[in-house]
Amino acid sequence: MTLTVGLSKVVLVVYGFTLITGLPANILAFYTFFKKVRQRSTPMDVLLLSLTISDLIFLLFLPFRMVEVANMKWTLPYFLCPLSGFIFYSVIANSVLHLTAISVERFLGVAFPIKYKLKRNPRSAGIACIIFSVVSMGHCSIIYIMQYHNHFNPNISDPSKRNTCYEEFTDEQLKILLPFRLELSVVFFLIPFIICCFCYIQCIRILSRLSNVNVKKRYRAIGMALGTLLVFIICFMPFNISHWEGFISGQSSKWRQPALLTSTLNACLDPFIFYFSSSALRGTFKKVLQGLAARFLLPCCRSALYCPLFNRGKPDERTQSTDDSIR
Repeated sequence: MTLTVGLSKVVLVVYGFTLITGLPANILAFYTFFKKVRQRSTPMDVLLLSLTISDLIFLLFLPFRMVEVANMKWTLPYFLCPLSGFIFYSVIANSVLHLTAISVERFLGVAFPIKYKLKRNPRSAGIACIIFSVVSMGHCSIIYIMQYHNHFNPNISDPSKRNTCYEEFTDEQLKILLPFRLELSVVFFLIPFIICCFCYIQCIRILSRLSNVNVKKRYRAIGMALGTLLVFIICFMPFNISHWEGFISGQSSKWRQPALLTSTLNACLDPFIFYFSSSALRGTFKKVLQGLAARFLLPCCRSALYCPLFNRGKPDERTQSTDDSIR
């Protein structure tokens, strides 16, 4: 992607917004789920904790991308280029698999509440999280392969001497990369999206038929379903469409990197999905907000009551009370 000054500012704003909002929210979620898993865990808690760790790793490596965008070229040590790209894309793929597993867990809990409650096992969820990470990292190792592919060819410039990161590809590299991107799109978007749609549509249908379900719980379940599907559509769909467009055209899509911007927003949108799916996190958010209000808002309100500017034109309460007592 050829960065212009205007485009680099837009990218920095998106990355900065993701980092500023996503980091504190995910730290709070990590604290909540880690505490919950240590006490009494469920498969959902394990999945949410694993997804939170994945998002935090993503956010910790996001500043490397921000430095590249700010300088409009790669100026950091070159070994960080494939490493940051590997983490970047692995986390996106890993998030898709985790969100899909969460949708399946929700569907089983709603469709078969008694059977699933008896058979669910947090250890199985932990094994699934490990498998998701291994599959994601295994697929995204293509970044290292492409970055150093045909490295000793005298006709190809040394990757470490380039000022771009994972952008320039030869025709020989594209013959390998474009079909692989298509396969990534199928495995890490199309199939998971179909599964999520089925699971959440079924959940909504089942909950809408049950009259004895609490209204708030029903709305939270529907909110989680719609939120997850919106994350798929807004965050993941544009980037994966660029894979299909690149495969059909036979070249790397020109708008692939701008489409990737929406995928970064996933790291700050995930905590909102967590909010609908975990009562523990809702309680933690409530305590934090109450603590912030007590620390910052109440002192401001108290100081405003005694501020001469705030009480301009009003008689002093102590003077008024004295006058009333005299009368």
